[in-house]
Amino acid sequence: MITGADRVGLGLAALGRPAYITSGRGQDLGGHRSVEQMRERTAEVLDAAYAAGVRYVDCARSYGVSESFLASWLASRPGVSDVTVASKWGYRYVGDWEMTAETHERKDHSLAAFQEQWAATQHELGSHVDVYQVHSLTPDSPALTDEPLLDALAALRDNGVRVGFSTSGPRQGDVVRQAITITRGGDPLFRVVQSTWNLLEPSVGPALQEAADAGVHVVVKEALANGRLVDGDSPELQGAATDLGIPLHQAAFAAVAAQPWLGHVLSGAVTGSQVEENVAAASIPLSPSQIDTLMVAKEDPREYWAARSQRAWA
Repeated sequence: MITGADRVGLGLAALGRPAYITSGRGQDLGGHRSVEQMRERTAEVLDAAYAAGVRYVDCARSYGVSESFLASWLASRPGVSDVTVASKWGYRYVGDWEMTAETHERKDHSLAAFQEQWAATQHELGSHVDVYQVHSLTPDSPALTDEPLLDALAALRDNGVRVGFSTSGPRQGDVVRQAITITRGGDPLFRVVQSTWNLLEPSVGPALQEAADAGVHVVVKEALANGRLVDGDSPELQGAATDLGIPLHQAAFAAVAAQPWLGHVLSGAVTGSQVEENVAAASIPLSPSQIDTLMVAKEDPREYWAARSQRAWA
């Protein structure tokens, strides 16, 4: 029997570096953001997630030192052997652990970047890596057309690592549909897709259904829209959740967990209690009509992503 925990993964985007764009981190973290303090917090949240039944963990080269944090946790818990580890390449963390850094990450989808970052990921996580993804694939990315790069990704696939990609921006659906058609050696190249889907930006949904139908494992990120679906900046949406008798943040998470194409929905928790709330929400049954009711504040994808790009790192 599939439970809520079976659908939930833990994403380390908000744990592996001192600053991120999720609102509420100041209250959750306070000034306790040194490398060692964040390493300890990451271990605490991983422990809470594992105790709650979560067995999928997502990190990335650009999430500060998230790979190192995860590697430390795995090394200190030798009995943990049933966690699926996913990481991503294609962005570099350049924030130098500074809250006010002008630039926190830089994109590079070149073959040289893949080779360099895969070597770094192997150094950190060794054989623990199950899934390796192109980070934030967009229509203009060379990772869709660069033949030597695609061949290198296929070699990784042939060595037993599932190759995937994440998407960002208003044309997520176009990217998903193009990427899942790419083959090497007669077999699909990409077997995992990670996209943003939430009550404010659900436009990629039909493409994710197509991906799932093609056998691609679908992972959803930013289910709570980087905190916007925690505080509730739409009175109509807040009212719709209240009418259902569910707190908005749980209704938003439950709406993702109820999608028929879903493999995992990532919790962006930075506290153990947040993980537990997300796992509980994934077990709340919502009907399609209830989810439609919660779509009252759905935004134009271009407006949603323009607003996201302006969010402050805090």
